[in-house]
Amino acid sequence: MSVVDVAAEADIPDNGTLKVTIGDTELCLAKSDGTVFAVHNTCTHAMERMSGGWVEGGRIECPRHGAAFCLRTGEALTPPATTPLPTYTVQVRDGRVFVDPTPSHPHPLLERNEYGAARG
Repeated sequence: MSVVDVAAEADIPDNGTLKVTIGDTELCLAKSDGTVFAVHNTCTHAMERMSGGWVEGGRIECPRHGAAFCLRTGEALTPPATTPLPTYTVQVRDGRVFVDPTPSHPHPLLERNEYGAARG
């Protein structure tokens, strides 16, 4: 597993978020109850940036329509979202946050072309 140093842990507020970029991909780092998680920064429902959302109890809520996702698994927990967010493996070492840039799965909305058809 190749990891990328993306931030200082101290830059992520507890029960807050920090947007980071690896290559062309925006990620949302979220700290919930002292644990750092990484999810794709784009909501699977409405293309909103998750880094503008609220974090509590291992969940992140999209700021646009309030869809909640599990930070550990990416599972969509509340409507209107029904599709999970891609998640990323996180390591915290010596006060630095390292992320494996390989997502748990492709982002479903970003894997489509401008006409809504699946790429492939």
